[in-house]
Amino acid sequence: MTLPSLLLVPGSWHKADHLKSLVDELPDVDVHTVALTSSGDDPAKLGDMYQDAAQIATAVAAIDRPVVVCAHSYGGIPVTQALAGASNVKRIIYLAAFLLDVGESMLSSVGGTPAPWWKVHGTDGEKYVEALDPVEIFYGDVDPELAQDAVSRLGYTSYSANVQKLTEVAWKAIPSTYVLCEADNAFPPFAQELFAQRAGRIHRMNTSHSPFLSQPAALAQILRDELASADVR
Repeated sequence: MTLPSLLLVPGSWHKADHLKSLVDELPDVDVHTVALTSSGDDPAKLGDMYQDAAQIATAVAAIDRPVVVCAHSYGGIPVTQALAGASNVKRIIYLAAFLLDVGESMLSSVGGTPAPWWKVHGTDGEKYVEALDPVEIFYGDVDPELAQDAVSRLGYTSYSANVQKLTEVAWKAIPSTYVLCEADNAFPPFAQELFAQRAGRIHRMNTSHSPFLSQPAALAQILRDELASADVR
């Protein structure tokens, strides 16, 4: 059986190389990653949610075969925006991700107030966000040395990306799965439960916000099972 390709989309602050441990667990899968414009090391060069969506749409269009897209955290928002008309996408997997509807933004979906661990820099037109205490927030169950390495590679994220509203919703046309992280300090599990009700299938992992680092083999098995069950007709 030939599995579909897999496109991995990181969340805010993170880069594609944060997903390497997970990619290494999927040697039998055609895995692609995409870098989001809204996260990076230079605050002056950060993009926004709509630019992220365009980047994801381009990455999917470049895969000339069936593909399953797995989006982590904020990455679920531009994925939802980008893929409404993507005919080769067979399933979207939301990994502790924001599974939003038209007119919703990341901040509006959590009450409009930035998390206390957000440090917002800049003026109204040029705000960007630094994540404070990332080991506790993102990597609570990750090996300490691996967690420190992950922290060293985090970037900043665009504030505007978190307030821009969805105008398209891919999950209403494409089957979806939610992977809920039950020991998550960044995205409360009770909120994940609410978003997960919009998905067709739900998996639960007893992990922090970053199972791609703390339990990559277990997450890889979930993804492999989802790829195997994707309707590639």
